[in-house]
Amino acid sequence: MSGDEWSGEEWSADDAEALADADTAAVGDGTADSGHIPVLPAEIIDLLSNVGRRVIVDCTLGLGGHSRMLLEHAPHLQVIGVDRDAANLSLAREQLAAFGDRVRFIHANFAELAGVLNAFGVKRVDGILADLGFSSNQMADPQRGLSFERDGPLDMRLDQQERTTAADLVNTLGEGELSDLLYFQSQERHSRKIAKRICQVRRQGRLNSTVELARLIASAVGESAEGRRGKIHPATRTFMALRMAVNRETESLRSLLQTAPDLLATGGRIVVISFHSVEDRIVKDDFRERARSGVYRLVTRKPLVADDQERTLNRRSRSAKLRCAERLVT
Repeated sequence: MSGDEWSGEEWSADDAEALADADTAAVGDGTADSGHIPVLPAEIIDLLSNVGRRVIVDCTLGLGGHSRMLLEHAPHLQVIGVDRDAANLSLAREQLAAFGDRVRFIHANFAELAGVLNAFGVKRVDGILADLGFSSNQMADPQRGLSFERDGPLDMRLDQQERTTAADLVNTLGEGELSDLLYFQSQERHSRKIAKRICQVRRQGRLNSTVELARLIASAVGESAEGRRGKIHPATRTFMALRMAVNRETESLRSLLQTAPDLLATGGRIVVISFHSVEDRIVKDDFRERARSGVYRLVTRKPLVADDQERTLNRRSRSAKLRCAERLVT
C-alpha cells in the first residue's frame, strides 16, 4: 500500500519539527566556529569518554564537532573519523589539525566500516558514534540540490563519486516505483498524487531543478509553493525520501548495525543519533533484538533527548533521539 491510502503509524511531533527545520537549522555535526553545534554534547561525553575507552570511530565526522569535543575532554582518546563527503572530510582535517595523530581521516561510507578498520589493522574499537543528520553547509550549497528553497540541480549526493542522482530517480523510475519510494522512505501520504504529477510533467522534458520539482509537488497536493498552510513545506518529505534513496541511507544504517557487534570490544558502546522515526525505529529494533540474544546491554532503554535549554539554543536538537548499547562478552 502507498500514498493516498496511507493508514500506517502517524509521524510524531518531533518528526514534523525535524522536517520543518531542515532548510533553516544548523543541521549536522560540526564546530561552533563554523556555525554548527553538536547535539546532545553532555550525553556523548558521558557515554563515550571514560578512561576505559581508547579508540572511538566517528562514523559521521562531518565538520568534526563531536570528535573535537571528545578529544578535548579525554586526552587518552584516539578518533577514527569517517565521512562519505570528501569536501567535509577535508574541512574536518583543518578543524582537527591541532590533535595531530590522535585523529585518522577516512573517506568512506560507514556501511563499509568493517573493511575500513581491517585495512588499518584495527580489529576492535571501544566506541562507535553515528550522527545521522547532515551538515548545514551541505544544505546551504545550491549545487548539492538538497534544499527546495535554493534553486540548483537535482543532485543530492553526499558522496560525489556516487553515480545516481535525484534527477536520475525522478526522471527514470516508473510511477509505481516512485510512489513507493516516497511512501516507504518518508511516509509521504500524497505519494501517488506526487508520482503521477511528476510522470506527467517529465513527458514534456527532463526535470533537473530543485525549485521546479518543489513547485510541481506543491501543485500536485493543492498547496502553494510559497505560502504554507501546514507546518512543513509540501515538498519536504519528497526531498527527504529522494535524498535517503540517492545516498542509500537506510541500507547503510542497517549495514552498520549488522557489523557493529563484531567491531566492538567487550564493554564497547555504539551510540546512534537519529532525527526521524524511520531511522529511530531501525536502531531501536536492532538494539533490542541483540539485547534479547545477549549481544548487547541497553544503556538507554528509552532514547535520550535534548533538554529545554538545548532545544532553545539549537533547533536541530529538538528532533534528536540518542540510543546507546554496550557490547557484552565478545
